[in-house]
Order: sequence, then C-alpha cells, then structure tokens
Amino acid sequence: MHKGTLVFAQLMLYLPLSTFRRCVADHNGEHKVKDFSCLDQFFAMAFAQLTYRESLRDIEVNLRAQARRLYHMGFRCQTISRNTLANANATRPWQIYADFAQHLIGLARPLYATEPFGLELDAAVYAFDASTIDLCLSVFAWAPFRSTKAAIKLHTLLDLRGNIPSFIHITDGKTHEVNVMDDLVLEPGAFYLMDRGYLDFARLFVIHEAQAFFVTRAKSNTKFKRRYSHPVDRVGTAVLCDQTGVLTTYQSSKDYPATMRRVVVKDDSGKRLVFLTNNFSLKPELIADLYRQRWQVELFFKWIKQHLRIKVFFGTSENAVKTQIWIAISTYLLIAIAKKRLHLDDHSLYEILQILSLSMFENIPINQLLTPPSKNPVSDFESNQLALL
Repeated sequence: MHKGTLVFAQLMLYLPLSTFRRCVADHNGEHKVKDFSCLDQFFAMAFAQLTYRESLRDIEVNLRAQARRLYHMGFRCQTISRNTLANANATRPWQIYADFAQHLIGLARPLYATEPFGLELDAAVYAFDASTIDLCLSVFAWAPFRSTKAAIKLHTLLDLRGNIPSFIHITDGKTHEVNVMDDLVLEPGAFYLMDRGYLDFARLFVIHEAQAFFVTRAKSNTKFKRRYSHPVDRVGTAVLCDQTGVLTTYQSSKDYPATMRRVVVKDDSGKRLVFLTNNFSLKPELIADLYRQRWQVELFFKWIKQHLRIKVFFGTSENAVKTQIWIAISTYLLIAIAKKRLHLDDHSLYEILQILSLSMFENIPINQLLTPPSKNPVSDFESNQLALL
C-alpha cells in the first residue's frame, strides 16, 4: 500500500542504485568526499532538470526551502549549497554519468522494442545526426567552433522505435560529424538513416561490409553510372526512377567498389530528391519513406533543447558542461522508463514531464497523478444531494 512517498522519490526509484555506485567506483568519484555524495549531486541536478531551474542559486533556494523533505527525496546531505554543487560539477568525472546514462539506455530500449514508428518494417531503424549548442568563446574557450564563438556538438544515433538514443557522443564544435561514424557499433540487418553531411563513401562501405543498410541523400556533384533500371510506377507513386549502378570518380569508386542503388522521387513541391542505399529488396517508395523518418532525430533534438536544461549551463568548465548534459539525458531516460513500467501509454513524455514538474513535493502515486479526474464531478455531487431529499 502506498505510504506517501514524494513524487520525486517515486521517480528516482527507477534509478538502479547498484549500477550507479559501480559507475562511481569505476571512476573514483567520491575520493575524499565527506557529505555531498555523487548520488546527492545527481539528485540535485535531476531536480533542476525536472523543475526547470535556471541557475545554481535557483537550485539552492528551492531545495533549502524544502530542507525538511530532503531526506524523503533521497538526499543524505542535510543542506544543499551552490558552492558545493558547483565544485562537484567541476571536479567529479563526467564519465560517471556518461556510463550511467549508457546503462539506462540499455534498460529503456527493450521497453520500446515493439513500438511502431510509422512504417511496417521488422528491422531496427536508426537515425544519425548531430546538433550544435552555441556557447560564448570567452567563457567556454575549451570548445572552439568559429573564430568568434564556441560550441559543442551532440552526436546522436536515435532508435526510431520509441525515440530512445542508442549512442550519444559529445565533442567540441570543430569536430566534423562524419568522423563520429567511426565510433558506431554497427548492427547487421539494421538501417541507418543519414543526411548528406555523412556522405563519406569509405565509411558507407564499412556499413555495407557489416551487412547493415544505409539510406542517405546524394549531393549534386555525386557521379553515378547506371547499369540497370528497374520498372517503377510513375502514376501511383512519386518515384521517378529506380537504378542500380556504380560510382564513377576515381576516389569514390575506390572507397565504395560495390554496386549501389539510386532512387529518385519527387516531393510535394515538385523537387527531385535523390537517395542512395545499399538495400536492393525494399520498394523504392519505402526507401523514400524511410528517409523521411530521419526527421525524428531533428524532433528529438528540438524536444530536449526545449524541455531539458542543456542550453544554459550551471558551470563553465568542460567537466561541468558534460556532467549537466549526461544527467539531463539520464533524466529523460528515467522518465521514459517510468512511462513504460507504469503503463502510461496514453501520455506523451512532454505531458508527463510537465505534470511532474509541478508535483515534485506531492505524495500522490505517479500513476494516480496522471489519471484524468472524473469527467462530470458536478453531476455526481448533485445526485448525492438529491438522494438526501
């Protein structure tokens, strides 16, 4: 029976403590730490994400106002100081929270393995892209981007079943997106959707050799020699042609010596879109539909930038910035895990986050908190009144 656990503590129950402690031990995160543990640090930063705090002082004021409830929220420290939190973010290895987020990814992905994503396809489908977060060069000099500004890039491989990231990598703004493809662990039989920024034929051939499939767009100067043309339905579909061929320039043909498929379609505005893939079995219109699903990763970036605190940072060091980003991602994953385990399929992650942000100190079970009230409580009240007459 429910005993009045605070909503924040209920959500943190989905945090695997043994794994968290192992991540802390692996990176010696609590060396010479007396009171403010790494778990307290995680709780404070997760609270900031869930309640939209804007600064360390904002976190301190709000948590000190609830000092009598800190223990019931899961904290083991007696008070929260912004200086202590700032020092923890700056000095404790960010790899602790990166490793922990990867473990949460491993917990979340099986929960969404059967989620539909708009196409009837049995294979795993991933969208790979990067998003840039602009910073001030004079403050974040460790993250150079342009001559007058700094930035970091969030490289993400998004599993389209449930929009759960399966791979995340953070670099400075100067790192080109295509270089991060070397860090991907490729899954045979899976589809990888990428835009033209990832058109590197040597790396695409690595995907082909791993028995995985890619779908990307060709550039205007891509030289392709047709060998076969396959029949297409130009009346019932938007497909203009479906061809098998090879690359003709010296370097491209050397980097990708195998045959490739080119599908040309016309979008709603009449623009010709040219797709390249190494899959020869799917229908050409399905190839185009697959690439359209790549937009989900753009929506993912937009969502986390709008609803998580990863654009305004509480610290200026590289360690503090990466710590904040990884804890933000972990918070997103905790909400996604809670949604499935509490069977809250009628609510989006946005709705859950908005409701939780206003209810951190309530002691109502989360599933009851998200259950809509009676549709017509007034009529129930009136019927009870009539029963007394």
